[in-house]
Amino acid sequence: MGWIKRNLFLVIGGVLTLGLLGAAGYYNYKSWSRNSAAFDKLNEIYGNLKNLAPQPGKPGPGNDKINNTQTAKDQERQLRDWMLQTTNYFQPIRPIPSPAASPLSDQTFANALHHTLDQLQHEADRASVVLPPKYGFSFEAQLAEMKFAPGSLEPLAEQLGEVRAISRILFAAGINSLDSVQRVRVADEDASGPQSDYIDEHSVTNDLAVITPYVVTIRAFSQEIAQVLAGFASSPHGFVIKGINVQPSGAAAPAAPDQPLQPGMGGMGQQYGGASPPTMPVKSGLQTVLNEQLLRATIEVEVVKMLPRTPKN
Repeated sequence: MGWIKRNLFLVIGGVLTLGLLGAAGYYNYKSWSRNSAAFDKLNEIYGNLKNLAPQPGKPGPGNDKINNTQTAKDQERQLRDWMLQTTNYFQPIRPIPSPAASPLSDQTFANALHHTLDQLQHEADRASVVLPPKYGFSFEAQLAEMKFAPGSLEPLAEQLGEVRAISRILFAAGINSLDSVQRVRVADEDASGPQSDYIDEHSVTNDLAVITPYVVTIRAFSQEIAQVLAGFASSPHGFVIKGINVQPSGAAAPAAPDQPLQPGMGGMGQQYGGASPPTMPVKSGLQTVLNEQLLRATIEVEVVKMLPRTPKN
């Protein structure tokens, strides 16, 4: 004890030195642990980079001569520019009635529906296109209604505009008759409407557009069917033909009995029922026989409505 008292400062210094040495050892141990963990993480990252390196049949970031990353960015920019240009071919179809014209209400839509269907019936008559009696263009369930379910007016107005656009393409092609237009169900009234007015599908929305399917059944000759397809292809609206089924017209389509039907004349021309026209002799003594049959075509049409988007730089 006497020695400690005489060398108190030396003892205190030794204790502090030992404490500092212990703290330094602990710090070194923690640092070593962190360095070891960091080194293991670095090895893991390096291993991932090796796996991402270009391999036969797999893309890679490139090298000092080829920058695949920049190439991918350039191609993405080109693709987005092309998508902006295609909007000219996917112009929206205005709903009926147009929201800009007046507030959409039950009365407004009912009036627009009756006016549009009457207009289409007159256009079909001028184009010599035969329609089913008092045809409602798939809106039979809505014709007797004056009140509509909440939330159904907007989709019904969109469909009415799209049905009119589709019908006008058919009329312009000079088809002989329009058997039916079928659409997806969007309103409560559609559940009790004629089942022949609807298809068991629904609209699909993806990252780019809303796609709404329709099915039209027509009777025409091959030339008019080709004009129908050309009309959809050249339309500024986003019509896409998903499928077409063509077969001989089995039943006689309604037509005025005193108007013979001939190919290439729309609602005028060759007799319904498949009667063959007279043969046409030529000077050589051979005969060229014109025997084109009336066809029944069922066409699946999709309306592609682009979603609003903001171009990226």
